[in-house]
Amino acid sequence: MRPNRSADDAVTRRGAAVFLSTVLTTFLVASSAPTPLYRVYQSSWHLSSGTVTVVYGVYCLSVLVALLTVGSLSDHVGRRPVIGAALALEALSMLLFLQAGGVTSLILARTLQGLATGAATSALGAALLDVTKRWGPLFVSIAPLIGMALGTLGTSLLMDLIPAHLGSVYTLLFSAMALQTLGLAFLPESRSPQPGAWPSVRPRIRAPESSRRALLVTAPVFVAVWALGGFYLSLGPDLVQGITGSGSATADGLIVSLLTASAVPAVLLTRGADAGRTALGGSLLLTSGVAVTLLAAHQDSRTILYVGTAVAGAGFGPAFQGGVRLVTANVLATERAGLMAAIYTITYTSMCVPVLVTGLLVGEYGLLHCTLFFGLFVMALSLAPFAALGKFSAHMPSKVL
Repeated sequence: MRPNRSADDAVTRRGAAVFLSTVLTTFLVASSAPTPLYRVYQSSWHLSSGTVTVVYGVYCLSVLVALLTVGSLSDHVGRRPVIGAALALEALSMLLFLQAGGVTSLILARTLQGLATGAATSALGAALLDVTKRWGPLFVSIAPLIGMALGTLGTSLLMDLIPAHLGSVYTLLFSAMALQTLGLAFLPESRSPQPGAWPSVRPRIRAPESSRRALLVTAPVFVAVWALGGFYLSLGPDLVQGITGSGSATADGLIVSLLTASAVPAVLLTRGADAGRTALGGSLLLTSGVAVTLLAAHQDSRTILYVGTAVAGAGFGPAFQGGVRLVTANVLATERAGLMAAIYTITYTSMCVPVLVTGLLVGEYGLLHCTLFFGLFVMALSLAPFAALGKFSAHMPSKVL
């Protein structure tokens, strides 16, 4: 009796997809884990909101540097070497967070973390597309959402439950990364080494010809989605305190977790729908949720704030997932890491630049006024490509992936 190699291969691919998704989620958990601690850092080291956004901005800029240099490296040297190096660098950043005693050490830890995350996300995203083209875009879409939710909420709960050990989240993440580094040794390589590794590290964005039109159409939606995510990750705790007066770490983490956690079921419900219509529907929900959140800021209403955040989150996921599915529909295997680097370059630029500008203006205009201007900016971007997305979707298959 001959072994069923096809069935064995399918099991191996499913196992690889689960492992890769777990590693990607861990990186994103780590990226949002410091958010609830920002208020502790502010009070301990007398930091302003502007300084906090600078710390956050340094992380995003470091991610961009990695994406623009080693973003497509795994297309040439293989996925495993890049993922392994990123895990080691990320683990080192966790140790630096544990030892941080001021804003300088915090910036150094965030810088190393950003470099590791940038290297890992494009390689992990490409590896997921290698092992499952059908489910890869879904995993790429929901892993950041799950990671952001778990990172903020997990840190917040640990802060309230174990206040004497505020850095316990970093210890847990270091342990998880050590185990994943061991597990990487058993992961089959999904991309054979190819020539051109050194030329590939020259800073440039490598969006393949087949995906450029879709990327141009969906870029404003990506910017709107991740600019909102960046705002919640950096200034979310300050906004909660300004509206509710709450001093609870769990309340700080809950607002960010609510944004991303409500996105996950929306992504799962729309995963089989038309990609263009999914992006359009997500954009409408995102705009509506931001409008409700601005109303909450105006009326100092905790309830309205949570409702608006949940509605925005329900649009957050489908808008991004629909866009990713449109952009990755026709990409070749040799172009996957480069394309993922281009997508993540847009998302991390969006998470960094608008929030950094907003944070620097908070001291002069106040948080609530800056929140209003930021919300209007996100709403305008979310609706800007509405007609173009509709026309683009009409020329795509009903199920892109």
